[in-house]
Amino acid sequence: MKIKSKNKAILFLITSAFFFSLMLVFVRLSGDLPTFQKMFFRNLIAAVIAFIILVKNKTSLLPHSTKNLPFLIMRTLFGLMGVFCNFYAVDHLLLSDASILNKMSPFFVIIFSYFILKEKPSFVQILAVVIAFVGALFVIKPSFHNADLVSSLIGFSGGMLAGIAYACVRKSTIGGEHSSYVVFFFSFVSTVILVPFTLYYYEPMSVYQLFMLLLAGFAAAGGQFMITLAYKNAPSKEISVYDFSQIIFTAFFGFVIFEQVPDVYSVIGYAIIVLMAVLSFLYSNKLMFFKSK
Repeated sequence: MKIKSKNKAILFLITSAFFFSLMLVFVRLSGDLPTFQKMFFRNLIAAVIAFIILVKNKTSLLPHSTKNLPFLIMRTLFGLMGVFCNFYAVDHLLLSDASILNKMSPFFVIIFSYFILKEKPSFVQILAVVIAFVGALFVIKPSFHNADLVSSLIGFSGGMLAGIAYACVRKSTIGGEHSSYVVFFFSFVSTVILVPFTLYYYEPMSVYQLFMLLLAGFAAAGGQFMITLAYKNAPSKEISVYDFSQIIFTAFFGFVIFEQVPDVYSVIGYAIIVLMAVLSFLYSNKLMFFKSK
C-alpha cells in the first residue's frame, strides 16, 4: 500500500525527533569538552555519511541549481549558529529545558517561511506564535535571580536560528536539491568552518568521550536526513507539530539517565508551547479539509 506524502513526512519527523534526542544525550554524556569540538564531530560524521550516499547514488557534489546556493549557504550559517546555541544550552540547562527552547524552531519556521517561501501565516498561527513565546518565558524565567538566564536566552536563540535554517531547507528541496545533498552541503561546509575553532580550543579526549561524540554524530546524521525528507514531503506548517515529540523523548532520557526533573514553571512553559503547536496544527488541517470539499 502506497503511503501518502504527508504521512511519510510525519513518520520522518518523529524519527528525526528521536535521533536528535539521542544526539543531545550523547553530547551531554561526552562531558566538559569545548562546544566547537562537540560540533565538529557531530557534523563530520554527518558529512562522511552524506558523501558516501551521494557517491553511491552517483549524485553530483554540486548544487542542482545555482539559484539554490544562497539558501544552502543560509541554511549552513544559521544552522551552524543554531547548533552552537543548542549544544551550549544542553551543557548548561536541564536537557528538557534545552530541548523545548530549541523546539521553538517550528514557530520561527512559520515566521520566516513568510519571508523565504512566501507562505503567509493565518491570524490563528500568528496568535499561536505569540502565545508560544509567552510559554518560552516560563522556561527562560527572565530574572536577575535566575543563574541560567543567559544559557536560556542562548537556547531560545538556537530555536530561532534553527527555524530560519529549516525554512531554507524546504526552499532548497522545493528548488530541486536532493535531501542527501542538502545534508552533505551543510555538514561538509560547517565542518570546514569549524576546523580552526576546533584546533584552537581543542582539549584531549578519553576513549569514552570520543565514542560519545561519534554516537552523537551518527544520531545527528540520522536526524538531519529524516527532517530534510520530512520537509521535502510536506509544508512545514502541516507537520511541524510532530517535531515536538522530541520533548517526550528528551524528558524521558533526562529523567532516566540524568535524574533531571524540571520545575513547575518549566512544565507550564512546556504545556503552553506544545498546546499552541497542536492548536496551530489542527487549525491548518481544518482549513485544508474545507478547501478539499
